[in-house]
Amino acid sequence: MLTVSKKKERDLSLPGLPEALPSPVTDAHTHLGHTIEMTKVPAGELIAIAATVGVTRLVEVGTDLESSVYAVRVADANPAVVAALAIHPNDAARGVAHLEADLAEIERLLSSSTRVRAVGETGLDYFRTLTSAGQKVQRETFAAHIDLAKRFDLPLVIHERDAHYSVLDVLDAEGCPEKVMMHCFSGDAEFAKACLDRGFWLSFPGTITFKPNEFLREALRVTPQNKVLVETDAPFLTPMPYRGRPNASFLIPVTVRFMARHRGDDLAGLCAALHQNATDFFGDW
Repeated sequence: MLTVSKKKERDLSLPGLPEALPSPVTDAHTHLGHTIEMTKVPAGELIAIAATVGVTRLVEVGTDLESSVYAVRVADANPAVVAALAIHPNDAARGVAHLEADLAEIERLLSSSTRVRAVGETGLDYFRTLTSAGQKVQRETFAAHIDLAKRFDLPLVIHERDAHYSVLDVLDAEGCPEKVMMHCFSGDAEFAKACLDRGFWLSFPGTITFKPNEFLREALRVTPQNKVLVETDAPFLTPMPYRGRPNASFLIPVTVRFMARHRGDDLAGLCAALHQNATDFFGDW
């Protein structure tokens, strides 16, 4: 008789607290709304827990109209949080019927609160959107977000997957805003240098700790200390040794300690730089 093994259920409990950092650090890109859905832990508790280990500020990022509305609301309610708003490229490709209306509402939201500090995450994703028609919609929507960032004088937060140089082509053609952040940087050292030559900030998540990703560590090492940021992209991209479990801002110390070791940086000095770099990009809060 054939025995069919049952698929092991994913552990959706949050890992234990890591050792606190020696000075404050900012989680430059997170999704509290998604983290709450996955873990059932309220936003206030997630923010408070992060602060106990030195992660004192968070950037809540919208990926569609609903999550962008939530980002403004949670930022207005929590002094530790600021918001970034946009239609994610994959959401843009899926939601063509209401895309124009959603973009108009994003534009309205950008001036709805002083807690809104960036346009994003926007960009190109050729990993999940494979059709030429869908990719065309992504490029057009990306260009619209670039225009919003420039008109509202806001930084631009970019999502890019399997579209490294296509992203740069669009940015070069449209003209870059003053400040651009490559969220969840996924390129090699050569691509990092191309971004750095344009003055971009590079933000590294827990994927930097994954054993196969030496190319990411090489990119990290060529990034000047004044251009490096750290993020969770929570509840996704949980650093080792917790990969597979939900991510949260309180796990930033795991990634920061790993970054310091692989860059050869003093931990306290790197913490100070990461926090200051977030201020330089998003403004103080």
